[in-house]
Amino acid sequence: MTETQGCVVWLRNDLRLYDNPALDRALAQGGPVTLLYVLDDESAGHWRPGGAARWWLHHSLDALSADVAKRGGALVLRKGRAERVVPAVVREAKAASVAWTRRYTPWGIAVDKALKARFDTDGIEATSHQGAVLFEPWTVATKAGDPYKVFTPFHGACRKIGAPKPLPALGGRKRWRSAEVKSDTLDSWKLLPTGPDWAGGLRETWKPGEANAVRQLEAFLDDAVVTYDDDRNRPDRPGTSMLSPRLHWGELSPHRIWHAALARQADGRRKTADKGVESFLRELIWREFTHHVLFHFPHIPDEPLRPEFADFPWQYDKDTLKAWRFGRTGYPIVDAGMRQLRAIGWMHNRVRMITGSFLVKDLLLPWQDGEKWFWDELVDADLGNNTIGWQWVAGCGPDAAPYFRVFNPVTQGEKFDPEGCYVRRFVPELAKLPATWIHKPWEAPADALAKAGVTLGETYPRPIVDHKPARERALAAFGRIKKAA
Repeated sequence: MTETQGCVVWLRNDLRLYDNPALDRALAQGGPVTLLYVLDDESAGHWRPGGAARWWLHHSLDALSADVAKRGGALVLRKGRAERVVPAVVREAKAASVAWTRRYTPWGIAVDKALKARFDTDGIEATSHQGAVLFEPWTVATKAGDPYKVFTPFHGACRKIGAPKPLPALGGRKRWRSAEVKSDTLDSWKLLPTGPDWAGGLRETWKPGEANAVRQLEAFLDDAVVTYDDDRNRPDRPGTSMLSPRLHWGELSPHRIWHAALARQADGRRKTADKGVESFLRELIWREFTHHVLFHFPHIPDEPLRPEFADFPWQYDKDTLKAWRFGRTGYPIVDAGMRQLRAIGWMHNRVRMITGSFLVKDLLLPWQDGEKWFWDELVDADLGNNTIGWQWVAGCGPDAAPYFRVFNPVTQGEKFDPEGCYVRRFVPELAKLPATWIHKPWEAPADALAKAGVTLGETYPRPIVDHKPARERALAAFGRIKKAA
């Protein structure tokens, strides 16, 4: 291979310049380095990025393109099936090699294997690199050599292994040149809303791009991580990192986040952060667990891991599904969560569990309905996290919630949003209700409702289901599945 022929770096969910092993490998070769992003909606099928994710992708690519240009390089954009597009760009760039970061979705693995075989035949060096996870899924196994299905022992195994440190910044290279290859314009992909502008809340909440991701990480570790163990379950407080879209799109590597957190923990001046950092690291390993399970059980985005759930007696009701989707269930904490999702493309993790439980257990609607809705609405729509989260709450996945665990939306609201601040923000029609009634407005006295300007059934819906009998119905249905198992 002639080094000066250069390399194409095929970017996917690694939209960053720092701690990117594929890019580092290409730069080390010394020739032209051409960064390529392919919008391949065909290979992913119905799991192609949803509306909110496409919004994020547009802005993250825009920021990355500017960062690459500052260093003399170019970001090439192409749309189409990756199995055709990537070889075409490699030919046009006259590159001798191509590099990418490994991915773990079923279709991603299939495409990458096919391309490696093709490049091998064509005499093009194709290398794949670890950069999306801390631990490759095949490196963490039980003593019997099997994949883990329970999180706690998986967590213990990962902590024993230890995560590799991030790479030095760009291997010391501040500038490079790229081959002259034609590129689509980002606007031509139409990733942003083309009709009604539903992205106002996203613009107010997020600033995609690697530089902003770094600032967000540093701000979290400087402040919120100290109380993270207590506040991460409180949607009324800014207690979480909100780094999930940064990790999903790869604006930050998990290695960089992991070791930055460890460094903060080691800082003698910030010993109060120890507990928070440990809880945060545990959440990072939960993300690893979801990718581990997805890799070993690739059917789970569409089918339950526990096969007996294929015969679960789900109820199909378009009206209740619509009420849940748009935050009109009559349960304020559920509605606040669903409206937060619509407004900013993200939902607090505690509320994801509450809204998920309500869908599958109070309404007995299929978990796949929730999974698909979240997929289109989340800026951090990650196949592993989204799938395992929904299978967890439905009781049909790995390390799943017990079938008898049915979240009570009233007590959950009172416990984790005691003053109703979260509900007031996203369900403003209830903003003037006292905290005593804000999570159960149907029990509020008439004068309290009148004073708050609330008319049940008009300004705010009555509950679409009574939780107590709905819980009993769910327990009976899940109990039958348990016996069948």
